[in-house]
Amino acid sequence: MNDRQLLRYSRHLLLDELGIEGQQKLLEAHALILGAGGLGSPVAMYLASAGVGRLTIVDDDSVDLTNLQRQIIHTEARVGLPKVDSARQTIAALNPEVIVETIARRVDAQQLTELMGRADIAIDCTDNFATRQALNHACVATRKPLVSGAAISFDGQISVYDSRDPVSPCYACVFPPTQEVEEARCSTMGVFAPIVGMVGTLQAAEALKVLCGIGSPLVGRLLLINALRTEFNEMRLLRDPACPVCGHTAHS
Repeated sequence: MNDRQLLRYSRHLLLDELGIEGQQKLLEAHALILGAGGLGSPVAMYLASAGVGRLTIVDDDSVDLTNLQRQIIHTEARVGLPKVDSARQTIAALNPEVIVETIARRVDAQQLTELMGRADIAIDCTDNFATRQALNHACVATRKPLVSGAAISFDGQISVYDSRDPVSPCYACVFPPTQEVEEARCSTMGVFAPIVGMVGTLQAAEALKVLCGIGSPLVGRLLLINALRTEFNEMRLLRDPACPVCGHTAHS
């Protein structure tokens, strides 16, 4: 860490739980962020400002005027621009030392596994059930932790699935791939602007904790948030031995 970095991250360095060792881990870390919308905005901005050294951001969408009510990484001047390019510009202004790789297309299961082979952690900021399942499968296959979040209307949820932990469920243990899911879209359901910030900020916090190896991440726990009533509830999650994704995985 050079003198500028020591000054920039000084408030992290003052935290006994994090310190120089933890900050160095962040500087050397590589995070995959799937989605650059409502959840991906605070995730990318906080990981960048906190000093995560490399970010790979995947999103095939472009900035639309209707996004700006909640997707704070974008601006009105960037309407029509690919979201990953808009996100890159914001991150460069926040912390030019962060290396940002952008992928402005949909990625399939094989590509996700290849991406996770290079990354240390994945943060799921998508709104598509099939994509969530594919990312989970890639994380289990590469034994990389996954921070998953979702938000719609006034409600949000977040959990951490860590296949390195023998008692941790994977996403498919909790949300089986075979179950029928009715996709809830912001365009039809609506979304309260701060709820994506609440969930995304917590996702960033969980990712930083996992990367530094500090605290108690939300492994085996699903945090439920209702912003209309300002309520936080927690559900305990168990690993499914018969899970089609992680049930056969040998844990050491």
